[in-house]
Amino acid sequence: MNGNGTPMCDVTTPRGRNVSSMPDPTKRASAAVTTPLPEVTIDTTLTKFLRDQKARLAERTFRRYEEIVDLLRDSLNGYGHQSLHGEDKKRYEEAYEAGDEDAFCHVLGPELIAENVGELLGYFMVRKVIASEELLRAAGTVTKRLSAWMAERGYIDEQDAGEMSETGNQAARDLPRAERLGRLLFDVRDASVDPNNLSEDDYVEETLWIERVETGRLFFERGIGPVPVPEAASAIAEPGWSMFVVLGRVKGSWRLLEVGSVYPS
Repeated sequence: MNGNGTPMCDVTTPRGRNVSSMPDPTKRASAAVTTPLPEVTIDTTLTKFLRDQKARLAERTFRRYEEIVDLLRDSLNGYGHQSLHGEDKKRYEEAYEAGDEDAFCHVLGPELIAENVGELLGYFMVRKVIASEELLRAAGTVTKRLSAWMAERGYIDEQDAGEMSETGNQAARDLPRAERLGRLLFDVRDASVDPNNLSEDDYVEETLWIERVETGRLFFERGIGPVPVPEAASAIAEPGWSMFVVLGRVKGSWRLLEVGSVYPS
């Protein structure tokens, strides 16, 4: 029965197929796994985490937590498998090949969250998500809270929790700054230089490490620089950060032609 006392009907698709009778790829994939499943999976861990946070957070803040956790799931399911080995790798591959595209979160344990959170904060949030400074800062904040919550429940040990929390701290501080740096540099690209008129030695198009920062100037690896930038940009940039850039050298001076993602160290 539903709330007004009338019988509940199974949901059907636009073609009239009864959803309740359609195969569940997650259940099918889990059935295909021959190695024992963990007592608690990543998926159930993150669901419990959100449930607990909902009880203490304002609605607007909780929605931000949900958004970050969804992005964490996407990052884990998309990239976490690259570092798997042993039984975890076998379990993941069996589930994935049986049709579960979210197998990483469905059949693996929460200790792998700590091992892979760097991928979320160091690559996924920068390269794969169009994120505001607020969202980037929230990604670090939620990571710190999740690390403490998992440690309290014994899902990860204190060392892993500390490392995960520090990763979150750095992300909350540096990701918004890196986003700001990228915007500042984007606004001062030199459109007057035609790359087609540059020799191979005077043209660079790749991700480079920042080797040194001076007021109004950036120096990149391999002796590339100085590249003139606004003082506001040099005040943010740090040695060890990397960014995708297109640079052209005109009459011995490097110019910034294009800029892409900025990755804090």
